[in-house]
Amino acid sequence: MHRRQKPGAPEHKRDLAAHRGALSMSHNDTRSFFNLSQLVLSAGQLKSPPVLKHSKITYFEVEILDVQSKKQICIVDKVSPSSTLLDVKHKFHKACPQWYPSRVGLQLERNGPYLKDSINIQSLAVSSIITLYFTDLGQQVGWTTFFLTEYTGPLLIYLLFYIRLSSIYDKVESTKNFRHPVVHLACFCHCLHYIRHLLETLFVHKFSGGHTPLKNMIKGCAFYWGFTSWIAYYVNHPRYTPPSFGHRQVAFAALAFLMCEAGNHFINVALAHQNHSGGKACFPSPTYNPFTWLFLLVSCPNYTYEVGSWISFTVMTQTLPAGIFAFLMVIQMSLWARKKHKLYLKRFYPEVRRKAAMIPVIF
Repeated sequence: MHRRQKPGAPEHKRDLAAHRGALSMSHNDTRSFFNLSQLVLSAGQLKSPPVLKHSKITYFEVEILDVQSKKQICIVDKVSPSSTLLDVKHKFHKACPQWYPSRVGLQLERNGPYLKDSINIQSLAVSSIITLYFTDLGQQVGWTTFFLTEYTGPLLIYLLFYIRLSSIYDKVESTKNFRHPVVHLACFCHCLHYIRHLLETLFVHKFSGGHTPLKNMIKGCAFYWGFTSWIAYYVNHPRYTPPSFGHRQVAFAALAFLMCEAGNHFINVALAHQNHSGGKACFPSPTYNPFTWLFLLVSCPNYTYEVGSWISFTVMTQTLPAGIFAFLMVIQMSLWARKKHKLYLKRFYPEVRRKAAMIPVIF
């Protein structure tokens, strides 16, 4: 029988150390795996990075042709769909500096209407190329400049005649003849009328930045300035004769003039408030102010009061030039009132359909 030989002490220690090392490595691997698992769980689900999506924007090309010759003037490229016609005009001005935006008129068709600056370019597009026809509108002026120039002239011109310059009237007659009180009252009323217009232009009326041709301002100034000179010459003349019915006629006409001026102002304030209130568009309604009650009868009471002022001024001064001017104002205001009344019928038919344009029953 053979006996098993016991291992020696060194060999036994070596085997024991190897066994312990194997156990230690197995324990460390288990701990490392546990820590990695905890890290993944605490970090949450791994997400893939987002994919960037590039949106494709379609740009337009605007071809601008001369309305007369149909020759190409330029091509405005890279026009975004959100651009307006005013943006196109600014780019056109950069390509052709001699035509600034306010004097550029653009049409879809040669005989069509001029397009508004606020129109979106995408609404005009049938394809990626848009063809527009160009018209030079001539030198333009802003509406504020237009009205300030038109109303400042009559104010100053009338005062020049009122002080009776020696270059206009005979110096001897000017110092000898007594001025009737109606002459002073007429000067006050005339100046009040145009001062009201100037103040309303600056503080009441809000213009949207539009323009008008310079020739229109010249025609308007010629009309108002010319008639003012004619009226002022007769009313302030040293040989001027007072009205036939004396102080009663003057007092009645002056009262009517002041009432029409007040009514015109309150109507303009009501219209300005209605246009810029920011709410839903509606036809102006009368308020507690009695001067606004004319809205119940006519759609354009501001023109009614304007005509009333000049008729009252004619009765007060009893002069032929003032009467002719009042007659022409009635014609002009009636034309403007009819045009505006048609626009009101399209927008506010139920409120306007039973109203007259300017004068009840007549117009």
